Amino acid sequence: MLLKKLAGVALVGLMVFTAAFSIAEDAKEVELPQLPKGAGQISENAPKTFSTTKSGLKYRVLREGKGEKPSASQVVEVHYHGWMDDGSVFDSSYKRRMTAEFPLNQVVKGWTEGLQLVGEGGMIELYIPYKLAYGEAGRPPVIPRKADLHFLVELVDVK
Repeated sequence: MLLKKLAGVALVGLMVFTAAFSIAEDAKEVELPQLPKGAGQISENAPKTFSTTKSGLKYRVLREGKGEKPSASQVVEVHYHGWMDDGSVFDSSYKRRMTAEFPLNQVVKGWTEGLQLVGEGGMIELYIPYKLAYGEAGRPPVIPRKADLHFLVELVDVK
């Protein structure tokens, strides 16, 4: 009986430690991203930490938008900059000097979920785990297998 009580106390202690570790991990301050040429400004009060959704998407709103937030079924016009964990840029509408437009439900899951968190005119940084991006297969030769992706996205218009 005493052994069961001790095991229960140890398990509760482990659960509290694990919960605290998860919160601390999310609360870790991360430098603001380098803005590509042509990007708008980041708000002075932009968060230094990421929030995490239930799916595992990490995000932080770098500039609040004043317009509507899109739904998954809407078309959005955006400017974006995408890079990998090693900092290498794999795509950037800023480099092309052209915004991109697409139905929000026809992109990777992390984009569909993340862009619904920012209003028109806003800027969001997304850290998309590979399961919410291109999965285990990746998108060779540009996106390797199991690649976590990073994006800076400005929501220009919701249509």
